[in-house]
Amino acid sequence: MLIPASFAESRIDEMHRLMRASPLATVVIAGSGGLEAHHLPTHLDTTQGSYGALQCHVARANSLWREGGDGIDALAIFHGPDAYITPSWYATKRDGGKVVPTWNYVTVHAHGRLRAIDEPQWLRAHLEQLVTDNESREALPWKIADAPPEYIETMLRGIVGIEFEIVKLEGKWKVSQNHPEANRSGVVDGLRRRGGDGATAIADLVEARGPRDSQR
Repeated sequence: MLIPASFAESRIDEMHRLMRASPLATVVIAGSGGLEAHHLPTHLDTTQGSYGALQCHVARANSLWREGGDGIDALAIFHGPDAYITPSWYATKRDGGKVVPTWNYVTVHAHGRLRAIDEPQWLRAHLEQLVTDNESREALPWKIADAPPEYIETMLRGIVGIEFEIVKLEGKWKVSQNHPEANRSGVVDGLRRRGGDGATAIADLVEARGPRDSQR
């Protein structure tokens, strides 16, 4: 993807943080029938390689695991918060009106190689980890052991594991760093007035990240 220097995020820990916070990835491959996109909940394993590995699963009826086989190049896209930015919030709108709308957003692209894992032991360990990742936020966390063992065994037979070795990470934090302070202040005020989770999260990021020179 195009990443202007102002918006580049190269810190692996920051990209990993977004991947954990928004673990539903859009996984894209060039399959035998053309491009395919799959939306998969992921677990990030940072113990593997320089960038980590993604672990997920698909229904046995999903062609992805057959396309993946022993390995296929893939792209996993993680989406953070986003918000529409109206030029009416820019202070420079008064200086000749040379402003246009835009969209602020945060995203990580993970490039790598995907392979299928049809092993019950691996699948069970993966599901235990995925449940732990997501149920830890709940007041009454559900556990796999809460379900009847025979039911879990039936469900396991219906899925196939996917492991995605990450070989490159790209991060893009487009949050008005290319605008002067007066414009960024207007964006923050406008987003906070608008409200909502996405607008508030982007406002926080605009405040936290100034121009590139002061960002690092």
